Amino acid sequence: MGSCKTKEINGNRYKCYFELAMCLLSGKWKAIIVYHLAETGVMRFSELKRSMPEITERMLSKQLKELETDRLISKKIYNQIPPKVEYRLTDIAEKLFPILNRMRDWGVEYEKYMGATEKFADAGYEQPDDKTATV
Repeated sequence: MGSCKTKEINGNRYKCYFELAMCLLSGKWKAIIVYHLAETGVMRFSELKRSMPEITERMLSKQLKELETDRLISKKIYNQIPPKVEYRLTDIAEKLFPILNRMRDWGVEYEKYMGATEKFADAGYEQPDDKTATV
């Protein structure tokens, strides 16, 4: 790769394209949010929260705002009472889904490599062939 100058987009500083990609999906939740939206298409805040029970509402809101700022998701606000807001991936973010699916497949392989597959074989755990389980 050599020595490269630092670039910056929307406050994200990077020297190489891999670093940019990792910066955009950094943290525990962004890639998971993108994965859920890629699987579902459109989700409301409450649906995203339900699909990730460990995330706080504040953190989910923060991550969604950052993903929107980076133009990886779009937010549609409906003018109604109660307010309705939907999130979906932008065209550029949809291209991440095959990559995230490959990462999931790698996770399956890693679990097998670690000898833990049988440990989590009962109901309630995501199974290697179950692509609809919540993360």
